[in-house]
Amino acid sequence: MVAGYVNLRKQRKRQQRKVGREEEGSSSNRPELAAFILVLRGTPVTNPMLYLCDNQALLKAVKRWVGEGGKATLVGAPDADILLEAIEELRKRTTAGAATFLVKVKVHRGEPANEGADIRADKAISGKDVPTEWHDRTNRAVFTWQEPRQKGGAVSYADQMSTWKSGVRKAIRRGSAEEEVHRHRDRVTGAWKQISNLK
Repeated sequence: MVAGYVNLRKQRKRQQRKVGREEEGSSSNRPELAAFILVLRGTPVTNPMLYLCDNQALLKAVKRWVGEGGKATLVGAPDADILLEAIEELRKRTTAGAATFLVKVKVHRGEPANEGADIRADKAISGKDVPTEWHDRTNRAVFTWQEPRQKGGAVSYADQMSTWKSGVRKAIRRGSAEEEVHRHRDRVTGAWKQISNLK
C-alpha cells in the first residue's frame, strides 16, 4: 500500500510513503488516511488548507470526529493508528484557528492534484528509497486461506491474508461447503463401489 500527495501552492512539495501492515489485510482507506496525514504534516498549522480527496471512506472516517456530541471511538477501527494521528493533527489546526476543508473529487477525471497524487503513489510502489510508516502490528488475529482463481479453464489457488472480515467468513463458508461436497462424493463413491461389487 502506498500514499502520495501534491501541494499545488508549492509545486515542489510532493511526498509519498509506503504504508505498512499489509499482512492484516488492506483497504483503500489506509493509504488515503496516510496521504491525508502527509498533507497535514506538510501544511503549517496556522495556514488554511483545502484538501481534495477521491475517497468517500476517508471523508466519512474524519467526519465522525468533527464537532461536538456523539461518542466516536477508535475501538475496532481497522486503521486506528493512522486515524488517531489524523485526529491529533486536525485538533492542532483547530486549536490554532486554521480552517481545514476536505472536498470530494471524482476519481480519474483529470483533477491535477488528484492525478499527481496517484502518480506519486504509483512511483512509491517501486521506489527503494521511499520510507515505510504505520507498520506496527495490532493484536488482531490474522487468518490465512487459499482463494481459488480460474484462468483459461485451469484452477489455481492464491494465498490470502486478512483480519476477521467478510472475506474470511466467505472463505470459511466456502471451505465448509467444499468439505461437505468431498464427504458426500466419498460416500456416493463408496456406495457405487459396493453396488458394482454386487454385480
